[in-house]
Amino acid sequence: MQAPTHAPTQAPAQAAAHAPARASAEPDEYPLAAPLPPEVPPGGMPPGEMPPADPRAAGPAAPPAGLRVCVACRAGQVDRDGYCENCGHAQPRERDHMEQELEAVAAVSDRGLRHHRNEDAFSVSSTTLSDGSPAVVAIVCDGVSSATRPDEASLAASRAAGESLLAALPRGTHPQQAMHDAILAASGAVNSLADRTPADHEHQPHVNAPACTLVGAVVTSGLLIIGWVGDSRAYWVPVDRSSPPARLTEDDSWAAQMVAAGLMSEAEAYADDRAHAITGWLGADAYELEPHTASFKPDRPGVVIVCTDGLWNYAEGAGEMAEVVPADAADRPLHSARVLVGHALDGGGHDNVTVAVLPFPAPPQGAGSA
Repeated sequence: MQAPTHAPTQAPAQAAAHAPARASAEPDEYPLAAPLPPEVPPGGMPPGEMPPADPRAAGPAAPPAGLRVCVACRAGQVDRDGYCENCGHAQPRERDHMEQELEAVAAVSDRGLRHHRNEDAFSVSSTTLSDGSPAVVAIVCDGVSSATRPDEASLAASRAAGESLLAALPRGTHPQQAMHDAILAASGAVNSLADRTPADHEHQPHVNAPACTLVGAVVTSGLLIIGWVGDSRAYWVPVDRSSPPARLTEDDSWAAQMVAAGLMSEAEAYADDRAHAITGWLGADAYELEPHTASFKPDRPGVVIVCTDGLWNYAEGAGEMAEVVPADAADRPLHSARVLVGHALDGGGHDNVTVAVLPFPAPPQGAGSA
């Protein structure tokens, strides 16, 4: 399966680089320790004194402060791009695989099998509303690969949106308004990255500016809020599977526009090469920002799946997504997030893949339906 294009319609997508091969590290060899120097008396060293250091007994010299040693050859130093200057081996990056679990939410992000770095990012957290009831937050962002520094864009957006929600919800801001404001905060954080551009873009800082998509969810005791810009998605999967699952977001994409305008059927639109070109994103070169938010009141317990297209490309429909979500997802969100990432990797892992799983509790008595 060919990896979909994340790029804005006015910027051509760049081909994803293949991940470099991973080599196993060779064990270090240590020389045998030498006998104590002859000046040491037969009874050992005087009390409180240590024998002089013997250089033959020392292991490999520690690298200078601030320098990394290659995990493969253990000899070369790692350059700024993350490659060994001796053997050329690519070093593991912190964001290649990330996991986080809280009591009521978990998220997993993986580089995938075809990309040389992970350009996705997430933020999960929990807080309380002004009435003291709990609220759980998940933000997932996907960097636009054809843009400048997409990994920085997704990280900045996920952090800004998460921090904005954690500040607004306890103050009594309605969760839907808080989500709208969080997307604006994320947009501002990404826009600020355009000011740090190379010298050759000095007079056009917004050309091919850092960009990303965003999808987020807020779960309270009886309310589910979704917000998004771009083509990252949220799905609803009921625990008992007695009612149908649902997709909660509509893509900002060329294919979605064609279907909404009645110009193509869904099958025709998504078969087109332009299908995954996004029409909405966060970034200084984006069109007028239109954050999407939606409010739901599910009438039964379930789980909310918040993900990038690195996952939903392998389970696009709500029914397909529900089939790969484990039956015990509400009780084991981290395990379920790992299973979903594994599903994408087993399918080919053509893109970075990130998913957050948020259990939705049984609604209070008298709660309305979605």
